[in-house]
This record gives sequence, C-alpha cells and structure tokens, in this order.
Amino acid sequence: MDILHDNRINRLIELAILEDVGLGDLTSEAVVPVDRMGRGKILCKETGVVAGLEVAELVFRHCDQSISMACTVQDGAPVDRGAIVARLEGNLRGILLGERTALNFLQRMSGIATLTRKYVQAVEGTSARILDTRKTAPGLRALDKLAVRLGGGVNHRFGLDDMILIKDNHVVAAGGIKAAVELCKQRLAADELSLPIEVETKNLAEVREALECGGMQRIMLDNFAPDDMRRGVEMIAHRFEVEASGGISLENVRSIAQTGVDYISIGALTHSPKGLDLSLDLVQIGQ
Repeated sequence: MDILHDNRINRLIELAILEDVGLGDLTSEAVVPVDRMGRGKILCKETGVVAGLEVAELVFRHCDQSISMACTVQDGAPVDRGAIVARLEGNLRGILLGERTALNFLQRMSGIATLTRKYVQAVEGTSARILDTRKTAPGLRALDKLAVRLGGGVNHRFGLDDMILIKDNHVVAAGGIKAAVELCKQRLAADELSLPIEVETKNLAEVREALECGGMQRIMLDNFAPDDMRRGVEMIAHRFEVEASGGISLENVRSIAQTGVDYISIGALTHSPKGLDLSLDLVQIGQ
C-alpha cells in the first residue's frame, strides 16, 4: 500500500484528528505561543516491531505542514526498549496537536506487527504461513492488515468482494457444500470474475464432501483436533491449499504448522492486539 497517496488513509487521519481536537487544543493554545517551534522524539518503551511510522508522519503533516519527521528505523524493523524510532521538528502547537492521534495509530499497528512476528517466528522451519482475518477494528482494516504484513504475515481477503469464502452459514443456506460451491461458481461465471474459492469444513466428513468439488483453491480446517487436522491434510493430499483456523495460540501454533497445513489464520492478530508502548517527548523548545 502507498500510504502517502491512499485517499482512504487520508480521510481516516482527518476524522481521527477531528475526533480528538474538536473545536481546538485548548491547553496548547493557552500555554504555547502560536509561532513557537520545537523538537521531539518518539521513544519505544518496550521491545517489539515498529509499524505505522508513515501514518504517524501523515498525522503531523495534517496538523502543520512545517513539521518534519525523520525516522531512525524502517517500518517493520525490530526495536529494543529505549530505542528512538523518529525525531520531530516544527511548530510546537502542531506537534502537540498530533501527538495522541499519531501515537494511537503507531501503538496499535506496532502491537499488531509485534504479535504477528511472534507467530511467524514460532512456525519458522515449516511450510505454514501466518494469515490475518477480517476481524479488524471498523475503519482501520487497511492499517491493521498493513501492520500484519510488516510483521511478516500474509493478508487473507480484504473484504467480501475479493474472494469466495464459503463458511458454515453459507453451507446451511445452500443446502450443502457441493451446492454452495456450484452456486458460487455460477455467480463468478455470470459476472465474468476470476476469484479464488475457499470452503470451510468442520469435520472430516465435510472434507470428503469438499474434495468432490472442483474449481476450488483452498479448504479450511476449522477448529479441528490435532489428529483430525493431520488426517485432513493427508486426505487433501496437495490437491488444494489447506488453511487451519480456530483456537490458535502461540503455545500450539507450531504443532499445527507441523501437520502440513499451508496457512494458519489467526483473528487475534487484529481483534485484540496489545499496543506497543511508545511515547513522544519534547527535547528542545524554541524561543
């Protein structure tokens, strides 16, 4: 994603600043002269993976065009506690105006990237890749998914329109896996679309039914016990990609990867990340 030229991100930043500022930063306007300049640093207060520096820079630019932000590390880089990840210089009111909004984006994205990196490292040496889901904060999906990529993960579908994913409720509505797959294939053909099709399965019987369908790319094994997951991978036998989902944790992700699945999707990457602890400290105030 080209953050600097993505209109969605610019609109999101404008809304976030408006939400925080309202009618004005009353405190800064009271104590900081309008033309006062200053310098600051963004400090990482714990070990992790930094993500969202470009977004933070955009926030400050929206607040005051005079502000320059020099990053000392790249997005997606591991950082230690005490590391300075960026330095700021410009209008002091503008810096203070954007401080909280910039840090909110930066902390959330860095938390997602940090957690993703832990999962990626946990499955190193296997063929499994870590996927995100659509369990993102409303309005923040583009940034949540960018943070996953910066952490070394892979994005699943962005929305409902870029992939066919037949889940359990679709199967119920269609009257079975075969019927659901056929209906989806017909819709794609009618719309002249070429999109991947994935089917969610809940047990080995559903895996067998899915294997009788053609024109798919991936089968999801959802909440399978380890032995059943291993058996499911053997049944699929490389005819389709295999995705594991449900009940994934850092404690069990490696054993799941060792069953031979191609992908492991983890909603927790984006639905409940712990923000990375970062702060903005002023280091010099102009006259």
